[in-house]
Amino acid sequence: MLSSITLLALGSQLTSAAINVNVGTKYQTMDGFGFSEAFGRANDLYNLPSTQRTHALDLLFSPTAGAGFTILRNRIGSGGSGDSIEPTSPGSPSGTPKYVWDGSEGHQVWVSQQALTYGVTRFYTNAWSAPGFMKTNGKDTNGGYLCGVSGQSCSSGNWMPAYAQFLIQYIKDYASVGININYLGFLNEPDYTTSYSSMLSSGTQAADFIKVLHPALAAAGLGNVGINCCDMVGWNDQVTATAQLISAGVEGMISRITSHGYSSDPTSPIKTTRPTWMTEKETTDAWNGNWYTSGSVSDGYTWANNIYTAIVNGNVSAYFYWEGIEQTTNNAGLIQISGTTVNPSGRLWAYAQWSRSVRPGAVRVATSGTPTGVKTSAFKNTDGSVSVQMINTNAASTAASVTTTGFTAKAVKAYVTSQSNIAVTSLSATLSGGSVSATLPGHSMVTFILT
Repeated sequence: MLSSITLLALGSQLTSAAINVNVGTKYQTMDGFGFSEAFGRANDLYNLPSTQRTHALDLLFSPTAGAGFTILRNRIGSGGSGDSIEPTSPGSPSGTPKYVWDGSEGHQVWVSQQALTYGVTRFYTNAWSAPGFMKTNGKDTNGGYLCGVSGQSCSSGNWMPAYAQFLIQYIKDYASVGININYLGFLNEPDYTTSYSSMLSSGTQAADFIKVLHPALAAAGLGNVGINCCDMVGWNDQVTATAQLISAGVEGMISRITSHGYSSDPTSPIKTTRPTWMTEKETTDAWNGNWYTSGSVSDGYTWANNIYTAIVNGNVSAYFYWEGIEQTTNNAGLIQISGTTVNPSGRLWAYAQWSRSVRPGAVRVATSGTPTGVKTSAFKNTDGSVSVQMINTNAASTAASVTTTGFTAKAVKAYVTSQSNIAVTSLSATLSGGSVSATLPGHSMVTFILT
């Protein structure tokens, strides 16, 4: 979806100031950008006609024709037959489990395999709950606690070791079809009781289980699988849970600190030595495919700013949306399926601007100096390129120039997304005397790729 546009100077509407990128000043290392196809949404994608299905996959995973997502978040089912790999109780925590796996998981496996063909190698598998027979309330829905964590006992015994083995078996099942799980989460919004799969936990109780899970993974030869915790409802909730994890002495057993962004957004860093991820957020207002209308919560421009704040102010290393694509009349997915029509949103292209220019392993570097009303960030990618992101919050077009310290730009490619170009389209930019210049349309996001 690349088309060339040339933007002309708009006289007094333009302001100009030099942005300097200093690659010698470094911040967090990025893991990537992701989404989920949980709760049957993978079926929505799979059931499209072949042409539309290929188009949708390109929109999700292609770094040239789409968003270029680099992390896929899958759900571990915990319900009965057809949802969980252990639909029935073995009778006791020490009983022999009867695992059942259909090899499809509502086409979650197929989506994972398709992602592999696009070069995706990072898979985050996440349980919303333990199976109901392992919990204090006897069901996988409506909260309840894992039997055996602090303050929560069950007459049937301590189910923490059995839950660890359940999760390990799930990882082995995916490995059997060529999907290597990199990150494992055992909780989802454990501070929120819902009528669907859910399980309650504090950070302290999560630490109880991590002390069981961590050695169990190592004993199973899966010590390379990182444990994530805890996917709280909001960032502030995760701040509290993380302090509890640290107090319990398990920070070193954790790979990534994970949180959702519903009750509060990542606007400042969590105090931890672990990388942090924002792993779920959406809006559920009526479907909106626009980039910029009047600052709607579901505009693509709004999401470009959300991601900026999380990365630059919140220091996150990964940023996810809830669903990638689904049949919907609201904004739960970045792409809407309407009949057999695939409709990408401006939010998808906001993610594309970030994910295509900030690849896994990229390191955020310093920027200074900026035109009034322009937000800036920059990254050094593992291929040696430097990417510069600029969000023009002004209604008017704004001139911008970029210089570099510790890096010499020999070539530049520039890309823009705006209301008149709801995609990622090429933009005219000039490289002269070590400075790169372009004009940023009003309420747009522009990225420079310097090589």
